[in-house]
Amino acid sequence: MLARVLSIEADRVTRALAGGLMAVASAWALAAPTAVGATGPVMTYRGPCDASAAVALDARHFVVANDESDALLTYRLGEAGRVGTMDLGTFLGTPPNEESDIEGAATIGSRVYWITSHSRNSRGVPLPSRHRVFATDIVGGAEPRLSPVGTPYRDLLQDLIATPSLAGWNLAEASTRAAEAEGGLNIEGLAATPEGGLLLGFRNPLREGRALVVPIENPADVIAGKRTKLGAPIALDLGGRGIRSLDLVGSAYYIVAAPVASTGTFALFRWSGRGTDAPTQVSVNLGSLRPEALFAVPGSGNIVLLSDDGGIVVDGRECKKLRHSQQTFRAITVSP
Repeated sequence: MLARVLSIEADRVTRALAGGLMAVASAWALAAPTAVGATGPVMTYRGPCDASAAVALDARHFVVANDESDALLTYRLGEAGRVGTMDLGTFLGTPPNEESDIEGAATIGSRVYWITSHSRNSRGVPLPSRHRVFATDIVGGAEPRLSPVGTPYRDLLQDLIATPSLAGWNLAEASTRAAEAEGGLNIEGLAATPEGGLLLGFRNPLREGRALVVPIENPADVIAGKRTKLGAPIALDLGGRGIRSLDLVGSAYYIVAAPVASTGTFALFRWSGRGTDAPTQVSVNLGSLRPEALFAVPGSGNIVLLSDDGGIVVDGRECKKLRHSQQTFRAITVSP
């Protein structure tokens, strides 16, 4: 009799636990989960494969850029398909059959600043369309949207090369090499500062194994056509990795760090923002994700990491070579 009672009670507990797990899974369901990470399931969104920059528009909406087009795509948290698209090709002055290679985004108030890679392509060919700093304003409402503002700035690379405090980074020479080549130049991170400035995060070059961060002190002036005011550079030890994404979350910065080239390990770091402080690695199971964008969800304390899945092979073809209707990228929510 006792054995039967214990068996019934064990079955009841098992059903209760299963129900709780199903409720948790439902709460996480941004789209169909494909894997489980350390802090929750990995979610799949329909759209581009190469998610390269992202910001939250409000607690329910976020916008994503990719490095294969000049379109900004809006999504609702909880829905796999996009709910809005804005093509920036004309605003950015991008020639036909080219893209500006948008790689980073940062929000200051209701304004979102964007940065392109400022790099050469994989063959080392210079592409002036990749030299842009630009901005959009968030237009609020039940379905928030973005509106371009100001004028895209095209002279950041010249400003960087001409800055005496950056002489030791050899940016003039770096700018003549392919983006992923050793000693090449590639900007992929952009973050706001508490003072209303921006931080540029470089994927390449590294100097003595450290990644480069450069402050822009006057972003509002820059999109009004004035030259940049660049602050003192900062070198960060990210374990020999460059910066793929950088964002201010509360009072600290979160950095996605990864190799200069395409192969190697990705990691998440937390940093105070002070040049004298070393970043600390955050323990999170990224699995097969290759995060290149992150943003904080307002009011939640969570951050979302978005994976650049362009190189993932699906049915014998890379994701970025599939039809647009078949392309997807993954995301994971982390509670730091």
